[in-house]
Amino acid sequence: MKIKFGLTFGLNVARLGLDETQVITAAQIADRTNFDSVWAMDHTNVPQWKNAVVNDAWLMLAAIGAVTEKVELGTCVTDAIRRHPSTIALSTVTLDRITKGRGILGIGAGEAQNVVDFGIEFSKPVTKFKEQLEVIEKLFDSSPDNRVNYEGKYYNLVDACLQAKPVRKPRPPVYIAAGAPKTLELCATYGDGWIPIGYTPALFENHANVIRDHAKRLGRDISNFEFANDVDVYFTEDGETAWEKMKGAVKVSLYKPELLKVHNIQQDSEFDFRRYFTEYAMNKPELMEQMKKASTQIPDDVARTAIGVGSPDDVIEMLERFIKAGTNHFIIRFWGAGLYQNVETFGNKVVPYFDNLQK
Repeated sequence: MKIKFGLTFGLNVARLGLDETQVITAAQIADRTNFDSVWAMDHTNVPQWKNAVVNDAWLMLAAIGAVTEKVELGTCVTDAIRRHPSTIALSTVTLDRITKGRGILGIGAGEAQNVVDFGIEFSKPVTKFKEQLEVIEKLFDSSPDNRVNYEGKYYNLVDACLQAKPVRKPRPPVYIAAGAPKTLELCATYGDGWIPIGYTPALFENHANVIRDHAKRLGRDISNFEFANDVDVYFTEDGETAWEKMKGAVKVSLYKPELLKVHNIQQDSEFDFRRYFTEYAMNKPELMEQMKKASTQIPDDVARTAIGVGSPDDVIEMLERFIKAGTNHFIIRFWGAGLYQNVETFGNKVVPYFDNLQK
């Protein structure tokens, strides 16, 4: 399978405060410099950066689709709490249609920061997520002549249908954000791809094997499954200085119980990760400070395996570590100033290296 490369507009771009015009321009550069996909963060806000511009992901992808020709376009990721699954299904089909078959649904169980400030209850996210995936799958295959029904605890369909068919057959691909036992099983059951974030190669390989094991048990052929990976890249002439500046943020993105377990790192007994995940929002900034403190327990040599800092050759070395661990679709988060130049450098110097290897 071809190694694919995507550009994501995530926390890295939010942190820079880039607006929609700058984002669209960067996407156009990616489209003409060998990238395979473009992804948009689906947040309502980012509490840690007050000056960030946070637009609606689906509308941004539609705008990007209108001025690009080749790149696939996906959410990275939509959460299964804020929107009814019928809305998510229809948005995905519409994006796929208006971009002539380039739409992707990236979806996850969600996190508190996008919902609790707006009076939406963040409870039973995995159960709701499972029902959403089942409802979305039914609606993708629906029509006025094929109405569908579903009876769940949280969602119900009664002779329901959509009246727009996707361009891609049998439907747009669904990439699932998963990192815990239950969600990894959902990924193997319903996903066409997997999008983790904040992983080392060791954790990626471990969880990729979990997905493969579940798929084998379920009798699913996942030979065309896309093991995507949201990774950080920082082009700079002084990699060591850059690493010292960014290592705190990298460790925060990596900190999770599953990673600590794989790397035999003792968890901070004073930090409640579950509380952080289910409560962190604008009105509880202290939880981020607690997370920062706990994440310092991750050794530098472990954290550094997860990112590419320095020259294009340094970045290639990081990507090769993840390819060995099973990644076949990279979703790149560029850090540092000069987003346009970063996109061009990666598209013109890094992507061709891997293309030549696969010829």
